[in-house]
Amino acid sequence: MRPYRPVRALALVSVALAVLVGCTEGSDAAAPQLPERTCFGVFSRSDLEPLMGNGAEVKVSGPADMRLTATWRGATCDVDVDGKGRFLAYATRQPLEQSFFWNPQLINPAPDALALGDKGIVYDTGARVLLVCKGGKDAFQVELVLSGSIDHVKKGGSRPLFTALMAKFADAAKQQTQCGS
Repeated sequence: MRPYRPVRALALVSVALAVLVGCTEGSDAAAPQLPERTCFGVFSRSDLEPLMGNGAEVKVSGPADMRLTATWRGATCDVDVDGKGRFLAYATRQPLEQSFFWNPQLINPAPDALALGDKGIVYDTGARVLLVCKGGKDAFQVELVLSGSIDHVKKGGSRPLFTALMAKFADAAKQQTQCGS
């Protein structure tokens, strides 16, 4: 009867594994744990949670701030969940005589004007704002861009979400790039 015990134990382990797999199959993983502050220190965990969805691993890449200069002209922050891009924020600085080109006619559905900075638009998957920075040591302009996966955002809720996120981003960009100071 001794050889019977290992076979019975193996059968019990197999049943236990089948039950565990059955419990996890078809259910979504929990929402990933974001850092308390992310993307240049601008956004809180609760700011970005609507864009994250479910997943196991969050990866945030990008510098700690966006203190752009004439030589360091761009900063990008990416937030991925399980290897899928969920949020992107970037800032680009350039001289005033150069211009940023946006073609709103290529965005469908059409974007709405955004009353932030010197020019701005918001659309279903993101927002863009132009800041013209004069009055400091030198004059320059900064383009701010946000985009994100809206798969987990309530229908009709993405534009208000990106408007609120861009308001925070524009305020932080003015301070961190010394726009107008």
